[in-house]
Amino acid sequence: MANQSTTENPLLDGLRVLDLSRLLPGPFCTLYLAQLGAEVIKIEEPEGGDYARAMSPELFSLVNRGKESVTLDLRLAEDVETFKRMVAEADVVVDSFRPGVMDRLGCGYEALRAVNPKIVYAALTGYGNSGPYRDRAGHDMNYLSYAGVLDQMGPAGGAPAQSNVQIADLAGGALTCAIGILSAVIGARASGQGAFVDVGMQDGSLALQAVAMSTLRSLGQTQPRGEDMLSGALPNYAIYRCRDGRYLAVGALEPKFFQRLLAALQEELLPAAVRGALESAAKRALGMAKRKRKTGAGAANKADKAGVGKLATLLENPKKAQRMLAPMRWALRAAFLLKTRDEWDRILADKDACISPVLTLEEALQNEQTRARGMVEDDGGKPAFRNPIQFIGATTRSGRAPALGEHNAQVAALLKAARASG
Repeated sequence: MANQSTTENPLLDGLRVLDLSRLLPGPFCTLYLAQLGAEVIKIEEPEGGDYARAMSPELFSLVNRGKESVTLDLRLAEDVETFKRMVAEADVVVDSFRPGVMDRLGCGYEALRAVNPKIVYAALTGYGNSGPYRDRAGHDMNYLSYAGVLDQMGPAGGAPAQSNVQIADLAGGALTCAIGILSAVIGARASGQGAFVDVGMQDGSLALQAVAMSTLRSLGQTQPRGEDMLSGALPNYAIYRCRDGRYLAVGALEPKFFQRLLAALQEELLPAAVRGALESAAKRALGMAKRKRKTGAGAANKADKAGVGKLATLLENPKKAQRMLAPMRWALRAAFLLKTRDEWDRILADKDACISPVLTLEEALQNEQTRARGMVEDDGGKPAFRNPIQFIGATTRSGRAPALGEHNAQVAALLKAARASG
């Protein structure tokens, strides 16, 4: 149980976390805690340990950096006793088993709070510790499908799309759980009483549906996949294919950004047919007066108040917006197909219109903003992410992933010393 220097990282220094979780959601949660200075000890089975060690060694290495590893078989009475002695010296326990597993092993919340009343016990599960689904197996896509998120993902008229970012596991689960843990730790330090933190990834995913829920509240129903305001109804908040087959993300949602985009496009030497289509679509859909071709900030910043008002009314009605702005979508598609992604990026980067190239992960790692923020670090010759939270007056830390049982002897010695002094 290594001690972290308070000068190196004063944030969660002294917080000891016993992590029994496996695979992705739980380890990702405790990775954040470790990067913020907590001492995270993985409790792993002696034979094989965390399944991710064998299933995806690179994923294991990525999400278990800066942690320690101790092997215990909680089916054995002597190892249960060792675990409880560790709990007596810890602040947090995290598990990702199905509900009831730890109770059957004699290590559930009630058993552990009898050892340490201040213990914060976080159970990160698919469906939470109550309800008819509590014992069901599941993965990210299952939680997203039950939460209505998967239905919202994908193009209009197409099938639901799977994301390679595990939204339920990471946002609905891991980060939600981290907030719960830290809240309970603050409460325990103030009251002397810990808490049971019950996080279901379906619950966490459902709570992320702010935009779809706002549509439901406004219109009495959600919009079909790919047809809500931020999923495809608006041509000024959409993804466009460029001449080289790569894509541009147009996030010109607010009228001022949309007008800057249109002004910038009208400054380009586009074919007459495309230029005419853009001007006609703008006039028809937004009520924007036809501009004379200008350069510089004047054209980009000139506000058409009538057009702004007209666009603002469309933002409340996805179907009407889709119908009225269809000619604008066609005109933008034609315009963006005339140049490559990187050419449009150079042209539009300084127009302050919320336009960006759609990057691959490899490109994102080399992006100038990513590099300026120091988001990528070296992990044994391979790239890894730094903690994305940056502080003034404090730092985050990293480290390598532990070998299975690497810290057994160290922890045994510290427990022996604690027993002798207690």
